Amino acid sequence: MMAPHPACVLVVDDSPVVRHYHRQILEQAGHCVTEAGNGMEALEKLLQGPCDLCIVDVNMPVMDGYAFLHALRATASVNALPVLMISTEAAEIDRAQALAAGANAYLVKPVPAPALRGFIAAMIGGAA
Repeated sequence: MMAPHPACVLVVDDSPVVRHYHRQILEQAGHCVTEAGNGMEALEKLLQGPCDLCIVDVNMPVMDGYAFLHALRATASVNALPVLMISTEAAEIDRAQALAAGANAYLVKPVPAPALRGFIAAMIGGAA
């Protein structure tokens, strides 16, 4: 399932391996991908240019996923941006914290490629 247009997706994760995995899936689906290694870097990139969706990890140095979400939701120019949080944290409290912080959806790593493509298509379709 493809989004109605190629989307620009910002992948925020401190693991280069995870960023590469998500980049491959997204690019195969026709999307452009920008990467950031932590929340601070991600905020800087978002303020430099538009993006359609963020995929964000929870546990990162400098600024973790929760702090990134709070900062994103407090920044008027990007506060409506859809965010898919993906983490190794699998407890229900982690999902609840992510949603309370402003995530639109929460998935547990590893996310199979078809599931990731489906979530992205649904989120971008909902944002259009």
